[in-house]
Amino acid sequence: MFQPRSDFTYLMPVHFGGGKFDPGTIVTQRSTALTLSYETERDLLEQYIPEGFELLAPEVQVSFSKFTEINWMQGGQYNLINVAAPVRFHGEKDQLDGAYTLVVWENKTAPILGGREQTGIPKIYADIEDLHIVRPHYATTVSYEGNTFLTLDFEAAGAITGGDLDAVKTQMASMNTLGWRYIPKVGAPGAELSQFVLYPQGVEVESAQAGVGSLRWTELTPMQNPVQYYIVNSLAALPVKRVTQAVLTEGKAVLHAMGARVIE
Repeated sequence: MFQPRSDFTYLMPVHFGGGKFDPGTIVTQRSTALTLSYETERDLLEQYIPEGFELLAPEVQVSFSKFTEINWMQGGQYNLINVAAPVRFHGEKDQLDGAYTLVVWENKTAPILGGREQTGIPKIYADIEDLHIVRPHYATTVSYEGNTFLTLDFEAAGAITGGDLDAVKTQMASMNTLGWRYIPKVGAPGAELSQFVLYPQGVEVESAQAGVGSLRWTELTPMQNPVQYYIVNSLAALPVKRVTQAVLTEGKAVLHAMGARVIE
């Protein structure tokens, strides 16, 4: 009869096997990323920041990423939309700054499952267009079953070079991504498991462009998106006061997948 090994890590279905746990496992992938940050209302954004965290700025960070040449997917690719806010975690043992992940949309199942179960990142599915490029214009849309709920636009103004590029490289080389790993109870309310997780990662930036960016959230009805509409509408209700950053980067993402840990 099947018995799981104590030195293996598994995803469901467990009985078909897993792999030997290696804390040094590193995920590498080519990255094209468009990041827009915008100022919003502090009190509205704080509704989605859990106790134990301090919101460092009333800012929402929205990033589109296209990942290719992914080592664990044997050269495969997928697209991602990450929505986060800058926070400080005040725990009994841990004190650290990072980006608290509000939600991540991805357009393939495999990275969703590992990210949710192993590292506590709240990943869900959406259709995410590749960047449409008519230089210097870049744009993408995000939808669910044909209903668009996010549009990103960017007009490049020129390459970031010299000391400014060095600053971008330093900023993105090491990032503390923070998630809430929540597993509901079976047949009862409440959580079987509820813990905050640090998922260390970074991007080795090779080139970057500054520019002017904009984004638009579109509210959806339950008929249009029955399991996500309340997430979309909550984000759409956060006013975009002003865009504080718009940058397009190329490089290599380095994710320390098995280096994630519970923070307390």
